[in-house]
Amino acid sequence: MSASGNAMAMFGLRLAEDQIKVLEQNFTKVSKHPDYATLMLIAAECGLSEEETAKWFRMRNAQWRKAEGLPAELGSVKD
Repeated sequence: MSASGNAMAMFGLRLAEDQIKVLEQNFTKVSKHPDYATLMLIAAECGLSEEETAKWFRMRNAQWRKAEGLPAELGSVKD
């Protein structure tokens, strides 16, 4: 399991490698903040619920922001 996969497992999301791959590709190439329609498409592609997918994106964004030296929560600084 990848490093981000291990981090997600700590938050109750147990994902397969192929699911993580699809989520990561969308995170890096499509949007760090997908709109609802895009989120639904990503969820369907991964076989996850919209809620699980949204949770993954929230946690992954916090992880990304921390790595970039930004506050974990989106505030006055834009991505």
